Amino acid sequence: MLDVRLYLAQRITALIMVPLVFGHLAVMIIAVQGGLDAAEILDRTQGSLAWGAFYGLFVVVVSIHAAIGLRVVMHEHLRIEGTMLSALMVFAGVGFLVMGGRAVVAVVL
Repeated sequence: MLDVRLYLAQRITALIMVPLVFGHLAVMIIAVQGGLDAAEILDRTQGSLAWGAFYGLFVVVVSIHAAIGLRVVMHEHLRIEGTMLSALMVFAGVGFLVMGGRAVVAVVL
């Protein structure tokens, strides 16, 4: 039953990520074509709750999605199973969430 729930969670996070990826790419293309450099982009995102929410959601769904995918890879290639596999998945997911969250905070605040 756990495998079915993880399968569904990964598919749902993928569905959420699709518009976020397209939105991110569109904004980056428009910003670069508009002649903005990294410093100017950061100036515009400072203090923006909207960008914080957008990228915060992005970080959460990517963290879940990537941790589940990494779990599958570890199981298939390293033959890790059971509690160790679940613990590594949680550790990876939390690690992704912390790293991504720090990046969002740095860009928005």
